[in-house]
Amino acid sequence: MQYYSDRDSRENKRMNTGAAGSLSSAGESFAASRWTRGNLFFPTRIVVSPLHVIRVKPRLFGNTEESIAIAQVASVEIRTGVIWSEIRIDSTGGAEPITSHGHRKRDAVRIRELIESYQATKRG
Repeated sequence: MQYYSDRDSRENKRMNTGAAGSLSSAGESFAASRWTRGNLFFPTRIVVSPLHVIRVKPRLFGNTEESIAIAQVASVEIRTGVIWSEIRIDSTGGAEPITSHGHRKRDAVRIRELIESYQATKRG
């Protein structure tokens, strides 16, 4: 009987972290439009989880991930155009900001709301 509980524990851990242990598997994901520059074949995704904000840029082989811990997010800047928005997420540690373009306006606003709510939850 103990064997099953250990196996279930391992399965839950794998489901929470993803098959490869990637941080991008948990949280709410927002994909950029394929109609914007640089996103035609491999659209950029922003993943917001209670612990991190992650920018995932898929490549032909693999992907590139940049992350900032929720506690380290200093500001979220949204520049809106006629249709698409550009998002810039700055960190308090002086690291390079996470930037992404080609998101819908409502997605950009939702990203900011999620970050602010996760930060309020951490502080309170």
